Amino acid sequence: MSDTPFAISNFKFTDKRKDLVFMARTAETAERYDDMCKFMRALVQHTNQESDLTVEERNLLSVAYKNVIGARRASWRTLNVEEHKDNDLIKEYKSIVERELEAICKDVLDLLQNTLVPYTKGKQNESQVFYLKMTGDYYRYLAEFIEKKDYDRMAAENYESALVVATEKLSPTHPIRLGLALNYSVCFYEILKDQKKACELAKKAFDDAISKLDQLDEASYKDSTLIMQLLRDNLTLWTSDNSDENQQ
Repeated sequence: MSDTPFAISNFKFTDKRKDLVFMARTAETAERYDDMCKFMRALVQHTNQESDLTVEERNLLSVAYKNVIGARRASWRTLNVEEHKDNDLIKEYKSIVERELEAICKDVLDLLQNTLVPYTKGKQNESQVFYLKMTGDYYRYLAEFIEKKDYDRMAAENYESALVVATEKLSPTHPIRLGLALNYSVCFYEILKDQKKACELAKKAFDDAISKLDQLDEASYKDSTLIMQLLRDNLTLWTSDNSDENQQ
């Protein structure tokens, strides 16, 4: 995480949980996502397995780290192109970005594995799926640029654990279940290099959701249909890629 000019201890909170959520929202509005991560980390540590995060708090946690990691992943992809592979300056610059990526991933994985996932152990609920999926996501991000550390396997294991619970407890149209299927299928395709499983998972999730579309509640409609579109787009792309390979 990059340094920011404040420490959480400098703030005088009256209702710490409420105030941390307020400050996380404020940091989001100001697009200071590194600060937002600090506030959300403090919130998770404040709950300390005594209570689960609310839906809003979970989403704030996800948004904070997603924006911080997303910027670095975009930078890494820009630097990790064929034309730069022999440029020593760019290789050094890329290694700096990779160290930042690794620090961010390990920061959020620490929160997930030491506080949030243990709290939901045995509960088999929406929160457990959310945290296991998020754990899988950040192991997948590590696997994108670090080889031979089993991050690919750990990503798949957490996604699979989340899928077992999601299949049992969440409806096929639930946005968390759909988002899990989307990210797990991407993991199969991009990290594990298993195109067949990627397509099978994405197609099953899409078909299951279509079959229950009449049960989709209004609150989830926009999120669920957007993810379904992404699943269908990936399927179209992946089957097209596979067809092109077979014709070569």
